[in-house]
Amino acid sequence: MLTTGCRRHCRSLLHYSTAAERLASYKNEDMASVDHLVIGAGVVGLAVGRALSSGSGIRKGASARSTLVIDKNKQFGMETSSRNSEVIHGGIYYPKDSLRTRLCIEGKHLMYEYCKQNDVPHRRIGKWVVAQDDKQAEYLSRLAQHCTDLGISTEMIGESQAQQIEPNVRAHMALVSPTTGIVDTHAFMAALHRDLLDNGADFAANTEVVAIEHIDNEYRVLVSTSDPDTPYMGIRAATVVNAAGLWADRITDMLAPQSKHDWHTQYRLHFAKGRYYMYTGDARIRVQRLIYPVPDKHITSLGTHLIIDMGGAIRFGPDIEWIKSNDDYSIDSGDQNQPFMNDVAAEIAKYLPSIRTEDLSPGYTGIRPKLQPPGGAFRDFVVREESDAGFPGFVNLVGIESPGLTSSLAIARLVDQLLN
Repeated sequence: MLTTGCRRHCRSLLHYSTAAERLASYKNEDMASVDHLVIGAGVVGLAVGRALSSGSGIRKGASARSTLVIDKNKQFGMETSSRNSEVIHGGIYYPKDSLRTRLCIEGKHLMYEYCKQNDVPHRRIGKWVVAQDDKQAEYLSRLAQHCTDLGISTEMIGESQAQQIEPNVRAHMALVSPTTGIVDTHAFMAALHRDLLDNGADFAANTEVVAIEHIDNEYRVLVSTSDPDTPYMGIRAATVVNAAGLWADRITDMLAPQSKHDWHTQYRLHFAKGRYYMYTGDARIRVQRLIYPVPDKHITSLGTHLIIDMGGAIRFGPDIEWIKSNDDYSIDSGDQNQPFMNDVAAEIAKYLPSIRTEDLSPGYTGIRPKLQPPGGAFRDFVVREESDAGFPGFVNLVGIESPGLTSSLAIARLVDQLLN
């Protein structure tokens, strides 16, 4: 993709003091040219790249059908997409008219169909949301009515029935979501990656966007690479999709000075770290489905829930800690953190009373890119073609947290409709 002239030009840019200056110095003929540039190769970026390269349509006036998906990491899916619960969500929690609800429900059906057709390991295992008192039971009743309004199949069961089905689980009442499932996220992403390559798209790892400008109805993008001979590369793109996840607001900030809207405020992300814990106890705890507590009132978090993976192993998480950095994946572990682990076990014991602190070991952490600030009200997904802001053919995907995995194929379909 990179021409000899472009390589020579890239090496000559080292004397420029800023990325914007480097980008401005490029001549169009020294830049690679693509129709669609997708920034970010998490599960959403991969799904978008697959959709845009499928040949189902092309943006009016574009001169080619080429699609390039880039990611700053050494391979695809190394951040939020590989550090989550691996759950196919039912779409039961969020406001009826929200994008989260619409895309989750649509994406759930698309995902089950895709996984079946492409031999991606998955199971429609079902889940319970469990109430521990009358007040929480009232929430479940409202949630059940919400699901009925959405056309989502659910069932309410009482304490005695719940005890018969899941004797290890404590539940005053439970809402059963039979369409919730689990998936091998890595296998799912690998299948999407294979599809986009089979469609003729390109994928470039170790490729980080450092500057963007909008000129003459196209986007000029400067990326840094891991190639010492070509540390920078220029790309011209007819359309750009910002699927950068934890870094999506960094991408919008690059165009913010040219925007007609206040992107600095509108797209500012907040970061919520969630820890996951592995169950390392004996076989006395057996559970057949996912178990979720009642979420907080703003649905900031779905709570530290019980997850069963494709191998049958149990883990718990995520909890929530608001952090400043979007790359702080540290996790507390070891005997010196016994009081902390006691707190985790106590939270889980609300619905799994036989759990003990010594049954748990720290596993991994994930970070959620939230538009919703700490203590703030619900904020919806942003899936927006930005013509109104002065950027035709630029699509922002911002605040794509849970249920982003479930919604990924539906998000990709919507982006394809917006651009084609």
